[in-house]
Amino acid sequence: MSRRVQRLNHLFREELADIIRTELSDPRIGEIMSITRVDVSADLENADAYVSVLGDAEEKASTVAALTHAAPFLRRHLLDRIRIRRVPHLHFHLDETIEEAARVLELMRQVSRETKDS
Repeated sequence: MSRRVQRLNHLFREELADIIRTELSDPRIGEIMSITRVDVSADLENADAYVSVLGDAEEKASTVAALTHAAPFLRRHLLDRIRIRRVPHLHFHLDETIEEAARVLELMRQVSRETKDS
């Protein structure tokens, strides 16, 4: 991955998070939501944005659906904020790595407690 694409990934993640927080008011978006990562394609046609949502499955699905619905709005705001010839099409995906890591950590704690008890 080129340095330019890495910089764009970081810039898009920061700007998307700010636009969602300040400009987007959709009740379907979960209270505790964060953009964990953005992967921009080398040709700048597409960008995959990974979203972590704290909540149940319904809240996660509605947040991703709301962001997908708002993608053209977000894209226009990105065009205003970032000086770039072409803003990629946004695709939102649920990122559950934080929850998976928390489950693994809890399992490790449980094993540790069980070994101490034996």
